[in-house]
Amino acid sequence: MFSLGSSEKRLLLAIARQAVTKAVQSGESLEKFSNDEALQRPGGAFVTLRYRGRLRGCVGQLPSKDSLVSVVAHCAKSAALEDPRFEAVRIDELPGIEIELSVLSQPAHATQQEIEPGKHGLIVSCGWKRGVLLPQVAAQFHWNAERFLEETCVKAGLSKNAWKDAGTQIQTFTAEVFSEADFPAA
Repeated sequence: MFSLGSSEKRLLLAIARQAVTKAVQSGESLEKFSNDEALQRPGGAFVTLRYRGRLRGCVGQLPSKDSLVSVVAHCAKSAALEDPRFEAVRIDELPGIEIELSVLSQPAHATQQEIEPGKHGLIVSCGWKRGVLLPQVAAQFHWNAERFLEETCVKAGLSKNAWKDAGTQIQTFTAEVFSEADFPAA
């Protein structure tokens, strides 16, 4: 995973903010964004929205051929309007929405012993079922590696011990996590 500089992080957060605002106001996608070379690289990201400190939406895309900047714009719109756990963000909520971005590394196959909760995120897949949890989730709930695996299995719609089955794939990734709170307005 390439490391982002401060200016690139600010730019990604601004693009996410523009995408959320445009989506909430008009239902449309942000079409134009930065041509910064680092942000044109293929990448994956999760966009997390919080309102008054509480989760309000979170949508992500694993690394693919899509540019990081387009992934962030797409996921920001989806987090605002399409997270099935929540109603769409309302216009009156926009000033209170805080955006957090998790820029993902490429996933790598792993065993339970290689998982470091808080450092690694997890992808557990079996057949067409897949669950993904970000590194900060394990840290937030103080989970050990086994509990993290179990919760990721449950998120995938599998039994909590499915990670022990030979047909289940376990992958880890890291994330560069930053939010608007890291860059207060001047």
